[in-house]
Amino acid sequence: MSCEREMAAVLRGAGQKVTPQRMLILCSVRHAEGHITASQILAEVRRSYPYIDASTVYRTLDQLEKVKLIVKSDLGAGREEYHWAEESKHHHMVCLDCGAGAELASGVVDSFRQSLLDTYGFQSDLSHMAIFGHCAACQEKKEAQYGT
Repeated sequence: MSCEREMAAVLRGAGQKVTPQRMLILCSVRHAEGHITASQILAEVRRSYPYIDASTVYRTLDQLEKVKLIVKSDLGAGREEYHWAEESKHHHMVCLDCGAGAELASGVVDSFRQSLLDTYGFQSDLSHMAIFGHCAACQEKKEAQYGT
């Protein structure tokens, strides 16, 4: 099945109308290497469909997120980023000093999820999240600088 047919089937399966704009936006997110911003999506879509409006991209991204085809994340860079929902079960650690990111092992998150359930009876959705802190390299740099 071609990418276009697959994306059309995915949209229809989510109860969405298949439009050229939605197809281009969804394909842009699906084929991105990791996370992609709305402005990057807009630039990519405009290469094929130059008259698309930015508001169309933002509205479509919101709708695709609501039907869980894509996931929106805030990884601390001051902007929202999107990625394909099938790849959503991953977790990030983001350094507040240098901005470096690393993936967090899902076993750590699974333990946390179970702890929330056992301790509070709280059923959490931790399918995609970012934890902010300070990476080992930045901590070492600070210790060397301040002698702590």
